[in-house]
Parts: sequence; C-alpha cells; structure tokens
Amino acid sequence: MSVELIGVLLLGIGYLALLFGCGTAVERGWVPASVTRHPVVYTLALGVYASAWAIYGSVELAAHAGFGYLAYYLGAAGTFLLAPVLLVPIQRITRTYQLASLADLFAFRFRSRWAGTLVTLISLVAVLPLLGIQVQTLSDAIHWLTGSPYSSSAALLFCGLIAVFAVVFGARPNHSRQDPLISILAFESLIKLFTMLCLGAVALWLVFDGPQDLQRWLEGPGLPAQQATPQLEAAQWRTLLLLFFASALMMPHLFHITFAENLSRHTLLQASWALPLFLLLMALPVPLIWWAAQSVNNEIPVAAYAVYMMSEHWWVKALAFIAGLAAASGTMIMISLALSGMVLNHIVLVARPPEARSDLYGWLLWLRRALVVGVIVSGWLFYEGVGRHHDLANLGMTSFVGMAQCLPGMLALLYWPGANRKGMVVGLIAGVAVWLWGLWLPLIFSLPTPPLPFTHLIPSDAPPWYTVTLLSLATNIVLLIVISLFTRISEGERSAAEACSVDAVIRSKRLPLEAATAADFSTHLAQAIGDEAAQREVSRALSALKLTPQERRPYALRRLRDRIQANLSGLMGPSVARDIVDRYLPYRHDDAPVTDDIHFVESRLEAYRSRLTGLARELDGLRRHHRQTLAYLPVGLCVFGDDKELLMWNQALSQLSGISGESVIGSRCDSLPTPWPELLGNVLLATHTPLYKQAVTLHGKDYFLTLHKAELSGHDSRGGSVILVEDHTEMKWLEDELVHAARLASIGQLAAGVAHEIGNPITGISSLAQNLRYDTQDPALLETADQIQQLTQRVTKIVNSLVGFAHGGRHAGPPPDSPVALTTISEDALHLIHLARSGEDVTLTNACPEGIVVRGDAQRLTQVMVNLLSNARDACMPDGQVVITAGREAGSAWWRVSDNGQGIDPRVRDHLFEPFTTTKPAGEGTGLGLSLAYQIISEHQGRIEVASPPPQESRGTAITLWLPLYQQDDQQPHAQDSDC
Repeated sequence: MSVELIGVLLLGIGYLALLFGCGTAVERGWVPASVTRHPVVYTLALGVYASAWAIYGSVELAAHAGFGYLAYYLGAAGTFLLAPVLLVPIQRITRTYQLASLADLFAFRFRSRWAGTLVTLISLVAVLPLLGIQVQTLSDAIHWLTGSPYSSSAALLFCGLIAVFAVVFGARPNHSRQDPLISILAFESLIKLFTMLCLGAVALWLVFDGPQDLQRWLEGPGLPAQQATPQLEAAQWRTLLLLFFASALMMPHLFHITFAENLSRHTLLQASWALPLFLLLMALPVPLIWWAAQSVNNEIPVAAYAVYMMSEHWWVKALAFIAGLAAASGTMIMISLALSGMVLNHIVLVARPPEARSDLYGWLLWLRRALVVGVIVSGWLFYEGVGRHHDLANLGMTSFVGMAQCLPGMLALLYWPGANRKGMVVGLIAGVAVWLWGLWLPLIFSLPTPPLPFTHLIPSDAPPWYTVTLLSLATNIVLLIVISLFTRISEGERSAAEACSVDAVIRSKRLPLEAATAADFSTHLAQAIGDEAAQREVSRALSALKLTPQERRPYALRRLRDRIQANLSGLMGPSVARDIVDRYLPYRHDDAPVTDDIHFVESRLEAYRSRLTGLARELDGLRRHHRQTLAYLPVGLCVFGDDKELLMWNQALSQLSGISGESVIGSRCDSLPTPWPELLGNVLLATHTPLYKQAVTLHGKDYFLTLHKAELSGHDSRGGSVILVEDHTEMKWLEDELVHAARLASIGQLAAGVAHEIGNPITGISSLAQNLRYDTQDPALLETADQIQQLTQRVTKIVNSLVGFAHGGRHAGPPPDSPVALTTISEDALHLIHLARSGEDVTLTNACPEGIVVRGDAQRLTQVMVNLLSNARDACMPDGQVVITAGREAGSAWWRVSDNGQGIDPRVRDHLFEPFTTTKPAGEGTGLGLSLAYQIISEHQGRIEVASPPPQESRGTAITLWLPLYQQDDQQPHAQDSDC
C-alpha cells in the first residue's frame, strides 16, 4: 500500500471522525439547542441536495452542455422559490398524518399499499445510479490522487464507515429528535461551500492571474475551446430544468430532509430564498474550474480535476478530495436512511405485517439498520458492476429521469382531487417502462439507445435523456388523466384527496367506535403490536391530545384513533398503520345516519385560517362571525346531531350548567352530567315544544328552565337539532309571588269578614261571663267565669290579629316592650295545652332556664307557644317527647320547641308560614296557627328558624324563635310580672 493511499485514507477517516465528534457534541448537549435548532441550521442541512454531482458532475456537465450545468442549481432553486404553493402544502400533509417518505404520501393519497410499494421500487431503482455516482467519485478521486489499484477497496472502506455513521446518528429509536444528524448535514454544507469557493479562488488566482488574465484567455486561446463546447437547445434546457426541479422534490433523501425532519413552516419559507442563495454560491466556481482545466490540458478528464492534480500545492488536492467526500457522505447517509424507511414500510412490513412482540420498537430498529447498510452496500455493488463503465453525467441523468416519473402523480395528488389510483399506477408503470427501456437497459448492457415510438417527432441529434424524458412523461401524464377520467374514485381516495388538496380540509365522519373508552384502545391495539408498544402509542397520543384514559366522548375517541394511526404511520408506514387501526380499532356502523364531523372541520379551519385568501377568507370571516354570534348568545344553546352527539355548547349554557363546552363537545346526550341527559333527552323526543318551566337542581339550587327545539333539515343541512335553554327561574319566582299575593289578598278579605262575624258573639260571651260573676258566689263558678273571660280575651286578640292581617299584616302601634320571662310563658302554655284531652300520651317538658327575660307581650307570646306545642304534640307518635329550651346568644334570646315526631313534609316546608297551610286532615286544622305565630314574632322584631330534622338527628322538628332580650335600661327597673 502506497504512502499516498495511506495519507488519503487518514485524511478521509479524520474528516469522518470530525463529523462523529460534531454529532456527539450535539447529542450530549454540548452545543446549545438554540444553535442546533436554529432555522439557519435546518436551511444549511437542505444543502445535502449538493451531492457529489454538484462537486464533480456539474463540472462534467459544463463540459458537455456549457452553461446548461446551471439547470442543476436553478431547478432546485425554482422548487424552493415555489415553497408557499408547493412545499408548504406537502409539509402540512406529511406533518398532520406523519408521512415520512414519498411512498407514504402516495400510499396515503391513493389508499393503496401497492402504490407505496411501486413508488418504493421505482425510487430504489432510480436512486442506485445516484448512489453509484457517490461511490464512483470517491473511488476515482482516490485513484487520481494516489494512482493505487486499491481505490475501489478504499471506497468500500469509506462506504462502511459511512454506513456505521448512518446507523449511529440516523437509524435511531422512534420519536427521538434528529438534531445531531441535521447539525452534521449543516456542517457538511458549510464544508462543501467553503471548499468549492476555495477551489474557484485557486482556479482564478493560481491557474490564472486574476480576472483580467481569465478574460484575455477566454477572448484569445480559450475561444476555440469555448466555441467547441456543446450548447443546449432551448427545449433541452427547459427539459433539464424540469428534471432538476422534480429531483429536488422527488429524490427520497431530499423529500426526507425537507418534510420528515421537523422543518417548521417558517423555516421552509426562509429556505425558499436562503437555499437558492446557497446553490448560487455553489454554482459560481464551476465554470472557473472548467476553464482552468481547459487551459492546462483539455485532454485529461475534467472530473479528475486535472488542474489541481498537477498543482504543486498538496492542500489543493486535499480540498478537492474533502469536497467530494463531504458531498458523497451526506448524500449516502440521507439516501440510505430514506430508502431504508421506504423499503421497511412498503416492502418488508407489507410482505410480513408486524406481530404482537414484546419489543416491537427494537425489532423495527434493527430491521431498519440492516436496510441502511444494505442500501449503501448496494450502491457500491452498482458502482462495481455498472457505474465504473459510465461517466457521471450519464448516471445522473438516468437517476433524475427515473425519479421525474413520480412528478405527475405528485401534482395530481396536490391539485387534482379527481385523480385515482388506477390512473396513477398505470401512468407510472408506463412511464417507468419507457425510462427503463430507453436509459436503464443501455446503462446495464452498454448498448445504444433502443428504438422508441414517436421518436420521429423528436430531433435525431437530441441526447437520449431528452428523448426518454419527453416520451416517458407524456405517456405517464396522458394515461393518468384518461384513466382517472373514465374510472371511479373510491370513497377512501375521495376522503384522502380532500385531505391532500391544497384548498381542502378533510371532513371526518361522525361514527362511533367499538372501544368504549380511551383505556380500551391499549387492549385492542395490543393484539397487533404487543402490550408495551400499544400502551406507549396510546399514552403518546393521549398526551398529545391532552386527554385522559377515562375519556368516553365519541368525538375525542375518533381524534385519538386518528392520532394513533398517524403515529403508527410514522413508525411503519400509512398502509400497514391503516390496516392495523381498521382491524383492531374499527368503527361501529349503526343504523344512525352518518354525517360530517362539524366540530372537527371547524377546528381544522381554525388552524388553516391564516392561509385563506380572497373570497375564501371573507367566507371564513362570515363563518366565524356567525359562530361567535351563537357562542356569545345570552341564551343557552346546544346543537345535537341526528345520532344525539353534542356538536355545540355555548357560553351562556356553560355558565348556567357549570359545564365547559370543551369537556362535553362530542359526547352523547345520555353521557352528559345529571340532570342534562333526562332534560335534553325529553326535548329531543318531544313532538311539540317548548317545554315550559322544567324544574331542575343545579349547583344545589332549584331552577326552572324552558326549552325550545328546532329541527335542522333541508337540502344542504347535515341534520340534527338546535335546543335553546332559557332560565325562567326568576320569572317563576315572580309568578309565585303574584299568586301568593293574590292568595293573601283573598285570605285577608276572608279574615276581615270572619273577624267581624266572630267579634259579635265573643262580645256576648264576655258579657255573660261578667254577669255570671255577679249572679253567684260559688267559687267554682267564679273560677269558671274567670277562665271564660280570659279565653274570650284571647279570642278577641286573635280576632284583632286577623283584622291586622287583613289590613296588611302589620301590628298597629309600637312593638311590645314589656319584660316577659320565657320560663313563665312556657309554663302557662303547657297549662293551656293540658286543658285539651288529646295527646295525653306525649310527654311535654319545660327545660327553660330561669332568668331569661325578653321584650314582648306575654299574652301574644303565650299564643305562639301554644300553637307550636300543639303542632309538636300532634306530630309525635305515642310516647313521643316535646321539649322547650331557651338560651342567650349575641344580645338575643333563642326559644326552641323540639319534638321527635315524623318531621315536616318537604312539599310544604317553603309554605309553612302561609295562612291555611297544614298537613292535617280536613277538619282537624285551619292552617292559621303558624302564620299567626310568624306575624306575632315579626311584630316582636324577632325571627323564626325551622330545622326538620334538627342537626345531628335523624328525625323530628326543631322550631327556634329569636327574640330581643330585655335590658335594664329599656324602661324603669322592673319586677317579675305575676301574669307572666
């Protein structure tokens, strides 16, 4: 082995070691993320387009086509200049549905695993010549530098090192970021740009003596050589531009770096001007190098950089070699990564679908690593078998024409929703057949171009690539259009076409799933990919959507299913992912009509809104205005589909119900929180609406809601129902108050009449009792006469109370302020209760402490206590107990009657103190006792509290009277009144 060969190997290995160190530094975080994830780094990584063809092949193309070499750079620049209308839509699709390759995109759009497999095979065959170029440039550069016969083996060594590099930094576990790889590609782009500019400077200042010397040579000795250089015709120039335009979009490694490596929309738009600038700088030195080579020795192969090989400066040779190695290594790494993913997803996994494995991710990772190595080795084998016998321009044009066959399908994918898989597949196969016959067959067997149909329409002196390009693309396009026009498109293709169309948003169908909750997804999915992978994918999707495993809403479950399918698509391709999801997470096809998922469409429109222009933007603004009108309507509003799935829940209804719209949108009516399933279900089933003043309990309070329903029907309607929910609680209260006031007014009129009619007999009874005291000296009769007199006075006060109630319920005169002892009043009330012969089996106890004195009227307070004791006694069962207690608290006295009876019926609790409210059978109670008690206590500036049952008790009733305490300075000091 020569010293020169060892030096070149050490130089190449040292460069690759530098790249390895750069990748390690990024991976370990030694370089700040703000640098590695900067848009400039991603833009420079796109410089992988400048492969070994840009370093060596462009010079050779300049020798064969003059300034036609610029088509290589202008074609790619044109692709990125059209980023807003071409690259951004593709990026939106690939990011939304996790599509990592051109085959993924075709398989997704045309809903066919065979479409993905076909594109993968075409890419593999078309990219082999490009891989061969990378290996050939390495081998030839080593041979020209060293003259060693082992240049091919040295190239194989570098291929092995590049394969290891691709496995370590490219074929990584799923979901991990590719920051090290992106940074390495950006670094290599800087190396390529620096070396090319340096080589151009060497050509201008070392071979020539500057711009003036170059101009003298071009006008003098170099003029015949320039005139002898072939020039492309206008048609060939345009065709060459088209090929390189397509290559920047179709080549697997360029598609991968552009759309699969997390380039943001902002970065892609920035690259639309930054990458053309980079390519322009790369293109500037090419003619200088070519002219320098012509000036030195026009007979030496241009690709050998003869001018630099003859140079006395060893560093010029090193720059030329490093430039080629940088371009070849980056291109081979990205091609191997892109093709390995395509072959894995669309050939290996289609032929052998994944099984439920304990380590699915590890199995897929090692398969991909093996494919990475296989792709790079296949490139070396192609060079050994075919590539070494052809020049770079011939190999490159074969590769570019082959990948251009996918361009019609790509344009149809974006801009023609009517294209179908039959037209795409037939057109692609026909175009590829022409390409294989016209370029690949002569490449393998070193034959002249075979005869092709319609060649008489093309100039006979046209190069083979031009003829094959026109015929293959024309055949491809015509068959794609004709077959698509005369054959049907499937529902799946139509849905995917809407997802891929530039101006369309996919319309998901509102279908229920077999899985009832999000937690069920793991169980179903584990049958296909294993427990660990299933749990990981479901958890990842739940986290991205911010959902919980307990989620049950059909809308949320549909979103979860779509997200899992997208994630699996990034892992194993859209065809396999779709098969797995359709089989293990199927939709349930009920009898309910299937309509579009309106909420999902609107959420997508919100994300797409910034890209709308013209009339579409105005229509979207009108839609948003109408949407906000409904959302901020001051009346509760909700919308249900025909399948009773909730589509809208506005803010007023959220405030009324305490339920946010985000938490229930997509739920079925029967899964809403109580009491809404019954309430809304009733109105949905009702044939006539509105339903007036439906009583419900919300937030622990009673509400009365009126519900209106409108059916959504018509030719352009998707069906469903709109429900308006009006809160009529205050109106119900006002109505009740009016009814109550009317009732009280009638009761007042009745009370006034009753008081007038009772007053006269009572006066007579009182007179007879007084006369009796003068007609007898019998003590018993006198005592009876006194009792009659007291009772008539009591009746008189009751009658006066009725009169006061009839006149507005207010007691005439100032509030009573006499000192009254609660113990004495309680004893008097118990004495009066005992006069009745009923309820003798109920124990009545006075537990009031001594010394509690309140301000009031003893007679009226006795009446209150008698009424309370009477009600308590009647509420008790045999052997029941009634207890009177009292106490002081905060300047007031509380006076309580407690019983262990059956309690108060909740239906009458709110009307307890209204006149004629009673729970007793007819004829046993008037219902005036508590209303009079309430009036008397109010006149005493007190209040009444009712607890049924009392706190910490399971039954019974406690009625507490709060009265103002009697203070010594209220009046003159007093003595206990014996009447109390």
